Amino acid sequence: MKQKNGIKGLLILVFCLLAAALILSFMAYRTFRQRQDADSSYFDSTASSTPDSTGAESSASSLTSVPAADFDHSDQSTQKPGEGSTSSNLSQSSDSSSSSDLSEPESSPESSGADDDAITAQAQKILDQMTLEEKVGQMFYGRFPGPGQAEEDAAQYHLGGFVLFGVDFEGYSKEEVISHIDACQAVSSIPMLMGVDEEGGTVTRVSDYFRDTPFLSPRDEYAQGGWDLVGSETKERADLLQELHLNMNLAPVCDMADDPDDFMYDRSFGGDVDLVSTFVSRSVRLYNQNQMGCCLKHFPGYGSNLDTHTGMSVDTRDKETFLSHELIPFQEGIDAGAPAVMVCHNIINCFDDVNPASLSPAVHQLLRDQMGYQGVIITDDLAMGAITDFCGEVNSAVKAIDAGNDLLISTEYADQYAAVMEAVGQGQISEDRIDQSVLRILKMKIRLGLIPQE
Repeated sequence: MKQKNGIKGLLILVFCLLAAALILSFMAYRTFRQRQDADSSYFDSTASSTPDSTGAESSASSLTSVPAADFDHSDQSTQKPGEGSTSSNLSQSSDSSSSSDLSEPESSPESSGADDDAITAQAQKILDQMTLEEKVGQMFYGRFPGPGQAEEDAAQYHLGGFVLFGVDFEGYSKEEVISHIDACQAVSSIPMLMGVDEEGGTVTRVSDYFRDTPFLSPRDEYAQGGWDLVGSETKERADLLQELHLNMNLAPVCDMADDPDDFMYDRSFGGDVDLVSTFVSRSVRLYNQNQMGCCLKHFPGYGSNLDTHTGMSVDTRDKETFLSHELIPFQEGIDAGAPAVMVCHNIINCFDDVNPASLSPAVHQLLRDQMGYQGVIITDDLAMGAITDFCGEVNSAVKAIDAGNDLLISTEYADQYAAVMEAVGQGQISEDRIDQSVLRILKMKIRLGLIPQE
């Protein structure tokens, strides 16, 4: 009898200990969640606000594992204007040594359902009514030639957009800048993209003239104020550009750089793949939430290469470096819904040892087929030395379309427009190929609110 009582007492003791352990575990979990909520940044509160009208959900990428204290994934349901990706196939690369970090996302963040079908149908309806001249013009993102000439060229060549530089703001009031932009929009049958590079730090086309102090680089913002400052400054960038009737910021920079001697160091967020990926995905969501166009650059990752503004640069890194490191921030931005990706002019030997990336079909196949990107692909400026040295600026437009680009940043757009029209006329480029790009451009313009959604 005493033995039975002893066993019964022991069982009661074990039960009590288990119950206490469960209670302590629950209390520890609640404390952890409370700390996570307390650490939630400006990015989280902004990105999880009222969604836009696109109805496209974004999902978390499984490419990286970012510490919760740095990146609360509570903003995963944020809706976005970008097309995002279908599924990442990087893990299925022909390079058998590719990293497991580049596995397929758990779910597709691409726009889906009736809303996406409606946008596609609306864009197709517009496309069906366009002439070949109008369609080719939509593929040019011209260098703003100055007031007067800009609206004349916008009407003559049916341009898809203009990119403005510092000289286009220097010496003008806000009201004058707005009038220059509005004059171009007034003569365009399809609203134009009006873009600018406002990265912060060394690239501040707008804030040099219309802010008390130019924006810091995101790297310096993070060093001084963490994610809160990066978030508030990103929001302020979008607000400032929209105030001037600009609708696209050619940012964020997805390139990673650790060495202060690297050309891209001052423009890069850093060399840590998790931090850069967090910066990129959060920036994209915030821009999308505010219907400000953005652009991931410079695909597939600039590394420590030379300045392609002045001449050719050859990247000799192996494919594994790209798959396990350089491509991850781009995939995060794609999964967050980036509406556009800009391709660099470096020759990337491991993908194509002949053509600059911007003119390489292989690099565009990587972006489309392996990374599942369905949005707009943009060239870096075709007037840069790397391209003019390689094939000449005029010839580069046809090569860029052959490679798979949708939008061509161009200074000599008049001559390039004529070259593309001739290539289509001679059957070198099919009108079908032009249609593919223009449909993507129109869908992006609808999602950004430039073309009112029906």
